[in-house]
Amino acid sequence: MKTIRFTESDLSDFSVTLKSRVNFYFNSTQQSKFANREMFIKTIVMMVVYFVPVLLVITGVVDQTWQLFACFILSGLGMAGIGMGIMHDAIHGTYSKNPTINKLLGYTLNMVGANATVWRIQHNVLHHSYTNISEGDDDINAPFFLRFSPNAEKNALHPYQHWYTWFFYGLSTVSWVTSKDFIRLKRYYDMGLLKGKNVYRNTVLKILAWKIVYYAFTLGLPIAFSPFGVGEILLAFLALHFVTGLSISLVFQTAHIMPDVEFPQADENGMVEGERMLHQLATTCNYSEKSRLFSWMIGGLNYQVEHHLFPDICHVHYRKIAPIVKATAAEYNIPYHSKKTFFNALQDHFRMLYLLGNAELVPVKA
Repeated sequence: MKTIRFTESDLSDFSVTLKSRVNFYFNSTQQSKFANREMFIKTIVMMVVYFVPVLLVITGVVDQTWQLFACFILSGLGMAGIGMGIMHDAIHGTYSKNPTINKLLGYTLNMVGANATVWRIQHNVLHHSYTNISEGDDDINAPFFLRFSPNAEKNALHPYQHWYTWFFYGLSTVSWVTSKDFIRLKRYYDMGLLKGKNVYRNTVLKILAWKIVYYAFTLGLPIAFSPFGVGEILLAFLALHFVTGLSISLVFQTAHIMPDVEFPQADENGMVEGERMLHQLATTCNYSEKSRLFSWMIGGLNYQVEHHLFPDICHVHYRKIAPIVKATAAEYNIPYHSKKTFFNALQDHFRMLYLLGNAELVPVKA
């Protein structure tokens, strides 16, 4: 991967003003930028929702097939909640000012079958640094049957992707807990993003160990101790992941794969026009800002604009700083992308998948 840089290394007047106003908000209200009691309660709730249903299966408390599927689907929602509402903040370092606590809570991603090291590189380093830039953002570097950027090559399958993509969203976490971590780790190692002697080998071993623990809990113990057959457990396991994968994919994809946002290209020298914070505004979209319950459930990720501008702030504060961001953007005549409801965002995401497969979209040049 070539080195990608923005043409403006200094913050714009907008960015300086916005950062100053957000800092003033925290100083004037005497609030920490880290987690609060709401976050601690959410952490307990999501862990309970993930673990308890599977434990009910393992201990034989449930003995009917519909109960098995209900428990695994509920656990899948808990898994999505852990991903969006706990580990996401922890790996960004915003759960606590104590790095050890962030590291430990980041391991909740390992606990549900993925890997914190791989996620940190994919999400923190690549996605946040190079949002919607094909050469850098691994989130839009999709398999051949999906096209998430107007800068990607088009093939004969893409005109139909607005119909079948949703199914593959549901399978996305199956890929996570099987092959994706190993594939991405090798690619990141080849890119020079893993430093240190034996780091690659040791990380592979850690991924294997955590996945063994994960499979033991979600498959091994239910098969060994529950009254259900192997086939039933496997189908329930797939149902768990379909719920998790679909939930997480829709929340993240509706923030960036949208008709209104930009997909900038780096020039031959790896330069992208503009500065970093303005780039985040141009490539990111909010939705359903008035639904506090929905925001609570998805870890504040309906405020993706605020998250991309301030990844060093815990998501429980996004609702309060969003009006500051919106007002400052309006003051400087900078577009602030937001959809009224999540359903509106899904409609626009569907339309964008169609456009990427059927229309000749004009990429944003560097």
